[in-house]
Amino acid sequence: MADSGPHGSRLDRDITNAGFYPELVTDVVRDALDGQEPSSHLVQLETHFDQTEVHRHITVLALAGEIVQVTHVDDQSLDEDGQDVVAHVSTETVPVRNLSSVTLSYAYRQPQNYTSSTPATEVTLMMSWTGSQRIDVQPAGCQDPECEADHGYTGVAAREDVVLRISAEADGPRAVEDAREFARALRRANTALSGTTQA
Repeated sequence: MADSGPHGSRLDRDITNAGFYPELVTDVVRDALDGQEPSSHLVQLETHFDQTEVHRHITVLALAGEIVQVTHVDDQSLDEDGQDVVAHVSTETVPVRNLSSVTLSYAYRQPQNYTSSTPATEVTLMMSWTGSQRIDVQPAGCQDPECEADHGYTGVAAREDVVLRISAEADGPRAVEDAREFARALRRANTALSGTTQA
């Protein structure tokens, strides 16, 4: 739900309903908010498959006053049995005024039958800001399998924007509308702080 409710109670509820280490995620988000009460939020749990392994991760976006708090938690099995697990947590506080864009892309099935009450079947929310960059570096190599020379390193620097894809089929129709509501709240906060008005 986009509206976080009194004292962020709906945010806590949505984290709990996601069922992915809810106590850990709630504590991390609350710590990152540092006493600020969220007014709007978006919680997304994603699952993907890597050969024989199932990976899940959760992203929580919380709008609180003049900041948006971005929290991401995923887990990793350190053994084949999945008994030794570590959770990786990252948080970033982004001033709303630093958002350079809030983009929402929509997908509609059977657009020839569209009416004003037709819900979107999928949305992609992207937030861009002048935030941190992720640099993935790995040893460089060559085509010779016998070569033992040091070829240095190669890597990619990627801008750490947030991109979330929410579909009615995977996440439910309510989740799609929640993403739209959160994007509206974010846009309103951004335009209010930048001194512009929405068209």
